[in-house]
Amino acid sequence: MRMLRRLIVPLVALALAGCGLNSVPTAEEQVNAAWGNLQSEYQRRNDLVGNLVETVKAAAGSEERILTQVTEARSRATSVNLTPEQLSDPQAVQRYNEAQAGLTNARSLLGTVIMERYPQLQSQGRFADMMVQLEGTENSILVARRDYNEAVRQYNTRIRTFPDAIGAKIFYGAEPKVPFEAAAGSQNAPKVDFNTAA
Repeated sequence: MRMLRRLIVPLVALALAGCGLNSVPTAEEQVNAAWGNLQSEYQRRNDLVGNLVETVKAAAGSEERILTQVTEARSRATSVNLTPEQLSDPQAVQRYNEAQAGLTNARSLLGTVIMERYPQLQSQGRFADMMVQLEGTENSILVARRDYNEAVRQYNTRIRTFPDAIGAKIFYGAEPKVPFEAAAGSQNAPKVDFNTAA
């Protein structure tokens, strides 16, 4: 009996280790960490946009309508929150993604209008520096989104494949996480309209 117990205990431990007991929460934490990094990049962008808006307001007061659009897009982007618990909800992820895409489109429109209608602003160092920082931030967001999607892919694969799928369902009730997808219409360039038609 004692010999049988000594044999069963290691076999049970090995079976549990092979069923995702440790790997599923580790993969989920990687998804949550990647999500935190992505949120940090979005926050950095939102902070920079606020500074950019103030800089442009001082230099181009007549473009108040466009600046208001950017400010409103920033407000919408910061008002939609997504918690790690909601990463399994496709609608919640889509709402967050659309709010962030609205800010990206508004920022692109602002940059285009300023570069085309007010070329003298290009020589202002602060404005140019802000645009470079925003571009860098957009690139960082792209990388963070890719990292998040890769963590989601690994997690979703882990909870669906044997033997981890056993532990994922029995011990954790694991649900697939939702990756980011491009916002609807993001393949189209934003339309620039200067309201020049009389």
